[in-house]
Amino acid sequence: MTRYVGGDGSGSRLFEEPVAPGETLRTLLRRWSARFPELEAALWNPERTDLGEHIEVLVNDAVLGVTHELDSPVQGGERVTLLGQFMGGAAVGAPSPR
Repeated sequence: MTRYVGGDGSGSRLFEEPVAPGETLRTLLRRWSARFPELEAALWNPERTDLGEHIEVLVNDAVLGVTHELDSPVQGGERVTLLGQFMGGAAVGAPSPR
């Protein structure tokens, strides 16, 4: 994910973001993706109405949908983590699909 926000694709990047009263997680993510165009394409679905299927959002280490939704208010101080979902591959020794 870091390559979408000016990094080299390894490690992590930390941003501190001011939060205004009434802002939601969606507002915060929209602001980030407006700042980083590559993140915009990776984060949202093609219609830009919902998150894309290959991005996982964590709020205070909980996967989105557990304690927060996109339209949940943010107070400030939350830790929002964006992760690319791991996909594909086969277990070692697993038979190949036919």
